[in-house]
Amino acid sequence: IVEAKMSKYPTQYKKLQVLTLRRSQPWLWVALLLILLAVSSLGLAGCGTASAPAVAVPATITVDEAYEKYQQGVFFLDVRTQEEWDDYHAPNSTLIPLDQLSSRVGELPQGEEIVVVCRSGNRSQQGRDILRSNGLEASTSMAGGLKEWRAAGYPIE
Repeated sequence: IVEAKMSKYPTQYKKLQVLTLRRSQPWLWVALLLILLAVSSLGLAGCGTASAPAVAVPATITVDEAYEKYQQGVFFLDVRTQEEWDDYHAPNSTLIPLDQLSSRVGELPQGEEIVVVCRSGNRSQQGRDILRSNGLEASTSMAGGLKEWRAAGYPIE
């Protein structure tokens, strides 16, 4: 029927199309607004999740600052070798040697602060950079390493 009207009365059909569009526009705008609100609320829903650190974590902290974090239960990651670990390490720290870290990032807690430690502070900076490049932005490096940690009298096993 519509095709017949189109071919028989093309001018009137165009007017009918325009009227139909004008009448449906408020509904179209309401629908678009609802869609935009839904999409924006989905985008904002992830803003407060645990995966984003609430406060920016400094790239490097001192041994004393690291000890404060240690007492608070922050995750400590030791990136030295197994042999160095066996000699001594901070209690309750986790060993993942630097040369294995890239492939084992998934073993680390997501959305938590991580203090990366090594013997003197050089490898821990590399480890921190690996973690941050893999989305673990709340990672920091302890300057001075476990040599300075032990010299300060902090716990060692």
